Amino acid sequence: MIVETASGPVRLAANLKWMFTELPFEQRFDAAAAAGFTAVEYASPYELPAERIRELLAGAGLAQALINTPAGPAGSATVMGAGFVPGAGEEFRAGVLQALDYATAIGAPVVHVMAGLRPEGVDPQLAFAGYVAHIGWAAEQARGTGIRLVLEAINKRDQPRYGLATMETAAAVAEAVDPETVGVLFDVYHAQIDGGNVIERFERLVPRIGHVQIADNPGRGEPGTGEIAYERVLARIAASEYDGWIGLEYGPVAGTVDGLGWTERIRG
Repeated sequence: MIVETASGPVRLAANLKWMFTELPFEQRFDAAAAAGFTAVEYASPYELPAERIRELLAGAGLAQALINTPAGPAGSATVMGAGFVPGAGEEFRAGVLQALDYATAIGAPVVHVMAGLRPEGVDPQLAFAGYVAHIGWAAEQARGTGIRLVLEAINKRDQPRYGLATMETAAAVAEAVDPETVGVLFDVYHAQIDGGNVIERFERLVPRIGHVQIADNPGRGEPGTGEIAYERVLARIAASEYDGWIGLEYGPVAGTVDGLGWTERIRG
């Protein structure tokens, strides 16, 4: 879905984990296309064979904007990723390779490498050093594939033990490892909760940003249900050098299709 803001167009991708949840997962592709989307994203494609995902995308005329690396099972130390978990290197490496295989098969240009939770009692500096080494290894695997890896910080209110503390830290890791292959996932919802100054921080980080996601705060609903001035935020994104997809990672308050009325309010 392309929406014109006061500063130009932005490209919106439906997140099928959060949107169209009134339908079974495989039916959400056609529903997204019927609502005007031309791209989708979601964290985990791994419950279906890559060939089936490719069929669903092609049948609905959709592009895949992003997938995540696999998460561990519920209740495990790696439930939000393995990057920060000492001793989980084998799981991390297997997950990166699986994600790259899926991304190649379904045409996803961006893979979010999940950092994971820092286990209680583990030295933060030791966990961070292991994480940077993991991202360096992942960059070596992705280099030359045309797939961009992105790193995301999750706000400390929702997940206080998430390993990657800030988007600025994510940018520093990307710069240190390989800025051509690794970038930042700039999530406006998380940025607003942890530090605010969304537009200023976006403009400072934009050379490193490989993907953007949005939701309003509080409540993580669609734009217009909270405090974030999305008319201005999206106009500034449109005016920037970022030309990638913007993933709608929100839980619709007014229903998925009716809730898309917010896109009319931001049109320039």
